[in-house]
Amino acid sequence: MPGIFEPQAETYINSLLPKRDAVLRKMESYAAKHKVPIVGPACARVLHQLALLVRARRVFEMGSAIGYSTLWLARAVGPRGKVFYTDGDPANAERAKAYLAEAGMLGRVKFMTGDALELLEATPGQFDLIFNDVSKTQYPDVFKLAVPRVRAGGLFITDNVLWYGKVARPAPGDDAETRAIQKFNRLVYKAPNLLTTIVPLRDGLAVCLKQG
Repeated sequence: MPGIFEPQAETYINSLLPKRDAVLRKMESYAAKHKVPIVGPACARVLHQLALLVRARRVFEMGSAIGYSTLWLARAVGPRGKVFYTDGDPANAERAKAYLAEAGMLGRVKFMTGDALELLEATPGQFDLIFNDVSKTQYPDVFKLAVPRVRAGGLFITDNVLWYGKVARPAPGDDAETRAIQKFNRLVYKAPNLLTTIVPLRDGLAVCLKQG
């Protein structure tokens, strides 16, 4: 998915990234060839870094596809951590399992298939980090459901909050995705218990620190 960056600036940032290992490169190649949406290495590196900063051990991922961001998060949580993978497509889950096994991270991930919101509701406990990358029309519902499940001092992170730059313009009546993301962005910035910043990297990451 193209982002909002001026292309030369994005190319420059990507050129600075250290070379990924063989498994990540394989996942990136598959995603590009089959048009599978993944966060990409620059945003995945941010996820990994933020998970390390809050010492995340319990992470819930809403919308995991082939497990690209799952792998970055699994490496961040450490050998005693757990990442909860969710996706609606069993074929994606099987492919993700194969990649995570190849990377030696399978034991750090719990795989679940189905609707991510329903799976979060069915999974007890608090989380150090929740990463949201589901269908965009679900974003306002994710806000209501996910924020209470993040521990104080934890992170709620959401991808695609700039949505090709569409959020900066009035959304047409038939553009439910853009309207939902615009509503979501207002919600996370107005929430009194969240300290929110949109990072304008790729298609926009909303990083929300849960306070109190």
